[in-house]
Amino acid sequence: MYLPRKIDQELVLWRNEKEGKPLLIRGARQVGKSTAIRELAKQFDFYLEVNFEEQRRVHRLFEGDLNPKELCENLSILYNIPIIPGKTLLFFDEIQACIPAISSLRFFYEKYQELHVIAAGSLLEFALAEIPSFGVGRIRSLFVYPLSFDEYLTGTGELQLLAAKKKATFEKPLTEPIHQKLLNHVKRFLILGGMPEVVASYVEHQDINRCGQVLDDLITSLKADFAKYKKQVPFLRISEVFDSVVGQSGGKFIYTKAATEANHKQIKEAVDLLVMSGLIIPVTHTAANGLPLGAEANPKKRKMLLLDTGIFQRLRGLQITDILFEDDFDTINKGAIAEQYVGLELLKSSSCYRQENLYFWHREAKSSNAEVDYVIQQKDNIVPIEVKSGKKGSMQSLFVFMKEKKSLKGVRFSLENYSSYAKIQVFPIYAVAEAVS
Repeated sequence: MYLPRKIDQELVLWRNEKEGKPLLIRGARQVGKSTAIRELAKQFDFYLEVNFEEQRRVHRLFEGDLNPKELCENLSILYNIPIIPGKTLLFFDEIQACIPAISSLRFFYEKYQELHVIAAGSLLEFALAEIPSFGVGRIRSLFVYPLSFDEYLTGTGELQLLAAKKKATFEKPLTEPIHQKLLNHVKRFLILGGMPEVVASYVEHQDINRCGQVLDDLITSLKADFAKYKKQVPFLRISEVFDSVVGQSGGKFIYTKAATEANHKQIKEAVDLLVMSGLIIPVTHTAANGLPLGAEANPKKRKMLLLDTGIFQRLRGLQITDILFEDDFDTINKGAIAEQYVGLELLKSSSCYRQENLYFWHREAKSSNAEVDYVIQQKDNIVPIEVKSGKKGSMQSLFVFMKEKKSLKGVRFSLENYSSYAKIQVFPIYAVAEAVS
């Protein structure tokens, strides 16, 4: 079954352009890139999908000149499918397996704009690192993550609940029964995560235990890919560092704890490869004295998020009954799963046309330490964000940040309904998209 995605509308807009750039769909494995493209293909008369991993013979077509019209003529003959501008969608899947095919995309823009060409691939970032200037200004990238909470609500048929969530304000918060229903859904979403195969299984069978098996299969598949990352970094080294990322969740990532028999350089390279794969997402320290936040970022101080909370909870072995049935935030947030969820929702709520970075702030002082989970830019303002359970007394770090940086407001996510304390806006944890919109 197909679960509607945020990117569907963007794909339709691209499809309706008379002459546009080739699209390159980027994201980690199993996040639904190819499925979304196949759904788009239903709007075309003809659809030609070339899988460069499965169909090795097609590589030969890209060994010579990369004239797009000649390529299309040969592809049409090879697959017996017409390639007609405006009527055919040409999809290059697993394009990372054929570097010349990636290079060919720029020529489709320069010489064959009227044809709809779209490409995607797993571990695509590794191939792009080899040809960093392959299509500057000639190819449009679109970044895809696992399903957001809003997409999960859509997929589970809770359209009225989603509409009510989007209408809620500080002046008119949701009624308590609706608020509690959304909290129950977000707890379930923490367990399931947003991987399309998992959510589809839940929609079809309504069985969380069955979804756990789907998650285990996904984890096995994703770990098997470690061997493809880079020959110079042993499979076991990458696996060890990945496990350490899971174990160090919620705090600063300490490289010396990441592997028993590796130096700092080896560990860093393994981390960088995991980041490139999209499996882990860094949250980098920023001094946050001005914009852009990255100008004062310190890559030596980082936290690490996993791509998906469902994968995270399976790897950590969290008790799903605690998450589902407890109303105590600290119990629900074991392993900082709620903090991970908020960080991922921040990314999913951003524009799909650029790859956003996540930042946090930490001040070490003899008198007091202060740490803010996330720092974001909203228009020309720097906004600190905390994911907490308590009320005013537990927001000391927010107040410290706001006083030091002269912030106009702060944001806290918790299990509470909409409320506010001084300049701090309290959003329910299910309303990340509304808080940053």
